[in-house]
Amino acid sequence: MNIVFVLLFVAAAIAGAVRGDLKSVGEGAFRGASDAVALALGLIGVMALWLGLLKIAERAGLVEKLAKAARPIFRPLFPDVPDGHPAISAMLLNIAANVLGLGNAATPFGIKAMEELETLNPHPGTATNAQALFVAINTASLQLVPTTVIALRASAHSSDPAGILLPTLASTLCALSVAIAVAKLLERVWK
Repeated sequence: MNIVFVLLFVAAAIAGAVRGDLKSVGEGAFRGASDAVALALGLIGVMALWLGLLKIAERAGLVEKLAKAARPIFRPLFPDVPDGHPAISAMLLNIAANVLGLGNAATPFGIKAMEELETLNPHPGTATNAQALFVAINTASLQLVPTTVIALRASAHSSDPAGILLPTLASTLCALSVAIAVAKLLERVWK
């Protein structure tokens, strides 16, 4: 990623030099950095709120109750994961964070889920069907409330920041359906 950043900066400097306007390149770089900091600060509040709520739910035992309630859905999807295994809770937290549009908050839960799923792996280093399906579900990422995108749109002064709710729900539902169907199909093909 550093190489890409350096190449972009060098290309911008060359383009600015060719146009005879190198000063604009420097000003644009500083303005972009300033805007990035302002944007990041605007997202901190939303992320802190949802991460805090998820942590409270986890400590209050709501995650375990949610895991039991979601088991009828998880059992056919993840038949190799035993009831009560820590991977289920981690997967649920990851999915909950994604459903709320908190992709950054979902990452630690996704890593924990993969680590827990690896403990069930008879061939360490090779993804199991459960791991592949979880990655597909995580990548498709059904989003009921795309919180991060709404916060980005609000910080950019959109006239309707939440106007993306229905299109986001429809597109992520389609993506999730295809991801599960393909993962389950490939699971049968390569047994």
